[in-house]
Amino acid sequence: MKYIPNVIFALIMIGSLWFFAQNVKRLIRNIKLGKEIDRFDHPKERWKTMARVALGQGKMTARPLAGILHIFVYVGFVLINIEVLEIIIDGLFGTHRILSFMGGFYDGMIAFFEILAFLVMVSCIIFWCRRNIAKIKRFWKPEMKGWPKDDANYILFMEVAFMLALFTMNSADQVLQQMGAAHYPEAGSFPISSWLTAPLLSNFNDITFVTLVERAAWWFHIVGIFFFLNYLYYSKHLHIILAFPNTWFSKLEPKGEFNNLQAVTNEVKMMMDPNADPYAAPAEPQGEPETFGAKDVFDLNRVQLLNAYTCTECGRCTSECPANLTGKKLSPRKIMMDTRDRLEDISRNMDANEGKFVDDGKTLVNDYISPEELWACTSCNACTQACPVNIDPLSIIIDLRRYLVMEQSAAPNELNMMMTNVENNGAPWQFNTADRLNWAND
Repeated sequence: MKYIPNVIFALIMIGSLWFFAQNVKRLIRNIKLGKEIDRFDHPKERWKTMARVALGQGKMTARPLAGILHIFVYVGFVLINIEVLEIIIDGLFGTHRILSFMGGFYDGMIAFFEILAFLVMVSCIIFWCRRNIAKIKRFWKPEMKGWPKDDANYILFMEVAFMLALFTMNSADQVLQQMGAAHYPEAGSFPISSWLTAPLLSNFNDITFVTLVERAAWWFHIVGIFFFLNYLYYSKHLHIILAFPNTWFSKLEPKGEFNNLQAVTNEVKMMMDPNADPYAAPAEPQGEPETFGAKDVFDLNRVQLLNAYTCTECGRCTSECPANLTGKKLSPRKIMMDTRDRLEDISRNMDANEGKFVDDGKTLVNDYISPEELWACTSCNACTQACPVNIDPLSIIIDLRRYLVMEQSAAPNELNMMMTNVENNGAPWQFNTADRLNWAND
């Protein structure tokens, strides 16, 4: 009978890890729906970028208050999980504070974890107040209604609940140590829980009751972490995992440098080649002809789809976007959210059809992202500069606009006029070459 809790814990852990693995497989499958792209060049520079931006939170502190609070949460999340490893070992083998043999180092480590946990809890409360009481403008944009708004609050609630469970577990443990309860060795230092919750529990002289409180908090804390692990896939919090590969694969070229379509480049080179036969028949395309630009997520590359899943929905991109600030419909954050929503709709379609996508009559452009949003973009790169994890919404916008222009001839009239002038006059203006300097004579 004494092994039943260990068996139950093992089953919960195995089930959680299995479900997490299934979500990871689905995530990888969805990202691979995009086109392959070679982003393995300059590995040293990529490692440095990842270390600076993802690990070092280099771009978060551009907004000091939010940046510092986020660093507290980030460091706390990483380091407190060391204690989670001890909890897992205890859960599997029926031990209690298995690492307590470290003596004074262990006591200092537990005290440090408690201070971090307190900073995490305070930071999450401040984040919640900023969103729901101060109502920071970027958190109340139209795309942040419904699930995106609720999801952010759920995450903050869960993190505060996990920290409170940790403090309750530690304070009950401290009281049981003072009572001399069996199975509770004198170990650990609890500077926060001894002040926060231990005074309340010390009023109870019933070892059974305090043990029940400690066990309930212990189970809530670890099962909650397993639940949170599997909640990640459905949440914006997926960035805590994907921020690292996303920054590694991020664009190293200057932000204003656009890629050229290879098919168009080949045509131009042939036109400029004096030795090319102008009457030669074009080579037969191999397989299905390549789409100019992007009509759907299948036409985007894998890094762009990784960007969509990595988006933290923080809204820094939208708050810096000059088009959005002047009342235009464009929101770079919405571009990323819409791309992810389309990916998830396709994923559910494939799950329902034995892994094959059945055409649903929808496309990313028009059905999820409107041309009005795309043409509002000024290509200024403010969104890519502002993103704390190097997401590039502009690349998706440009690819979708290329499709509208080159496949559907659906450019705005002003742009069509400009392109016609370039073709006829060699310049964007509607003047003959010989008349361009007439203004100097006025």
